[in-house]
Amino acid sequence: MTDQKQADQMRSGAGFVAALDQSGGSTPKALGLYGIGEDAYSNDTEMFDLIHGMRSRIARSPGFTGEKVVGAILFEMTMDRDIVGKSSAQYLWEERGVVPFLKVDKGLADSTDGVKLMKPNEGLDALLERAVAKGIFGTKMRSVIDAANPVGIAANVAQQFEVGKQILSHGLVPIIEPEVTISIADKSAAEDILLAELTKQLDALDEGQDVMLKLTLPNTANLYKPLVDHPRVMRVVALSGGYAREEANRLLAQNTGVIASFSRALTEGLSADQSDAEFDAILAATIDSIYRASVAG
Repeated sequence: MTDQKQADQMRSGAGFVAALDQSGGSTPKALGLYGIGEDAYSNDTEMFDLIHGMRSRIARSPGFTGEKVVGAILFEMTMDRDIVGKSSAQYLWEERGVVPFLKVDKGLADSTDGVKLMKPNEGLDALLERAVAKGIFGTKMRSVIDAANPVGIAANVAQQFEVGKQILSHGLVPIIEPEVTISIADKSAAEDILLAELTKQLDALDEGQDVMLKLTLPNTANLYKPLVDHPRVMRVVALSGGYAREEANRLLAQNTGVIASFSRALTEGLSADQSDAEFDAILAATIDSIYRASVAG
């Protein structure tokens, strides 16, 4: 069952959701930006040890607390590891006051009708049972919209909600993430279609089937305000989507009630060779800037 204190924090807590969920495909890039090149590891085990070191360093940093970071999304291997002798999810909530989420999708299928749906995920129920046992509050799953194609966008959103209901059945809160690619020429049109499809699916949910939404920052400020206000939406969070942090923060501040869920923009400027004092100072300043943009609306 959903933890009420965690649910209250996710509904109304001031702050943002940190995305610490780089998967196997995106880990080398994340490590590279952190100053660890591919010559520093020789296999996946060593690579994941290094990325866990980065994530745990972030989680242990003095500025990374529930005062400004209301939640954090973890990769499966992070959930299965410890931070300072506690399971990652337990450490985040008990020691830092940060609500733990788990990335549960298995990546993207090939493009169809201008979208990339999620790959089939036959082991999802077993993963969700493990997540509940580990103290996870909710989940996140990503699919992609590359064109203002009504057929593709409808299929994308329908898949997200179908899997979302499976997640809800385990007592977890799904973060539904149909990402609109920021570089497409018809982004505004795609966002209008997405808004309509999300509204249709949300209206069909039963009382108590509350979800979160993770959306690309829209071209039109406050486009998603009806979703922020929808009774079935616990929170709307925004992904940085490739925008640099300063631009992402500027756009975020224009959207009332939407908070950040940044990944690359959160770790921008951090490096493995920084002293703890330097690392902590840069991260604290980053957290503060994202926090201010999240509460500005």
